[in-house]
Amino acid sequence: MSSELPLVVIAGRPNVGKSTLLNRIVGQRVAIVEERPGVTRDRVEVEADWLGRSFRLVDTGGWMTGGSELDRKVSEQSAKAVREADVVLFVVDSSVGVTDDDAAVAQLLRSVDVPVVLVANKVDDAAHEAGIWELLGLGLGDPHPISAQHGRGTGDLLDVLLEHLPGTGSEDDEAEESAIGDGDDSDGLVAVALVGRPNVGKSTLFNRLIGEDRAVVHDMPGTTRDSVDTVVDTPSGPIRFVDTAGMRRRSRIDEDTEYFSMVRALRSVDAADVALLVIDATEGITHQDQRLAERIDGAGCPVVVVLNKWELLDAERRDDVLYQLGQRLHFLGDAPVLRLSALSGRGVHRLLPALGATLEQYHTRVPTRRVVDVLRRAQQAQPAPHGARILYGTQGATDPPTFTLFASKEVPPSYLRYIERMFREEFDLGAVPVKIRVRRRGS
Repeated sequence: MSSELPLVVIAGRPNVGKSTLLNRIVGQRVAIVEERPGVTRDRVEVEADWLGRSFRLVDTGGWMTGGSELDRKVSEQSAKAVREADVVLFVVDSSVGVTDDDAAVAQLLRSVDVPVVLVANKVDDAAHEAGIWELLGLGLGDPHPISAQHGRGTGDLLDVLLEHLPGTGSEDDEAEESAIGDGDDSDGLVAVALVGRPNVGKSTLFNRLIGEDRAVVHDMPGTTRDSVDTVVDTPSGPIRFVDTAGMRRRSRIDEDTEYFSMVRALRSVDAADVALLVIDATEGITHQDQRLAERIDGAGCPVVVVLNKWELLDAERRDDVLYQLGQRLHFLGDAPVLRLSALSGRGVHRLLPALGATLEQYHTRVPTRRVVDVLRRAQQAQPAPHGARILYGTQGATDPPTFTLFASKEVPPSYLRYIERMFREEFDLGAVPVKIRVRRRGS
């Protein structure tokens, strides 16, 4: 292993998921993982790679303010590794919140001249993201939500890590763009990813949209091994359409090539502005369709549902599929649902207008005065429970619309859902993801 490679140190108190994160990044079980503190005693160092950029990755023993003599020596080794690092990934268990040991590690990290990326681990779904913002009190910037165990958000985390590695410049940017090639929007183009199970008609729809047979179409599942992208001029401007490999249950993936095709497809979703979830209507809404929809929703990507092969269904079967849609994909809210035939082209003309409307909602920017006015009226109509009060709010970002609320105390999730519903209605946000961050007064 070359000592000239940048050194990335994973730090944090015991049992927050540091070893699990290392194993996730390198793609194999290098560090021993058990559900008890103190399993990692010595530094574990491996070489890792992301988007063509190599670096050394070090898993340190858990930092503890007290404990035995051995615990103290482990903490000293961790502190030494931090001082030698080029970048530190500071891992905190978001399900527990900030502990005294977390605060001690943060104090050390603030005292060293090393870039620190704050990692909020064990955020297994979007519903748990609201709780990560109390980690802002550590004074180390915005937390990045991930689930090291399930892989959720780790790609985004590694993208952020690359930005902090020494020597990252134009050459690395070009390498990253070449490695992704499946939805990178550095050219300013809108990226639309076609996602679905194998053999549901994604490539046929892709060919229909771009007007040529660029993607290979065959009745055998898994024909598309890589993501294919093409820029198409539309009335709404140029759009980059990305055809991805069909995604199956992990238990059915038995080839390395197919596994990496799935990884690339998931990265296409993460990089996309909109996802087209293509479903074979003749098979109904399957469990895997539901899982893919959850993955898209978890990535914060707006979705348009495409029920392909619709012309093959009779009236009774169509009603049954629409019922399944409402039952199994209810969490997508009012996402547009298009019933079409990619093979014949029937109904495809409705796709571009639906994409245009979804993108307009995705890019929505709301003036602060309107946000404050909606918050005032919402609280007048239905005050928050337990004496909580939202004092102020503003939109901090678009793509998707992201709002930051400042509150007097913790706001229950049920009330935040009420506020989100008010925002959707008042600002015409449709079914695009809406992120709400809450900061308590004085934090």
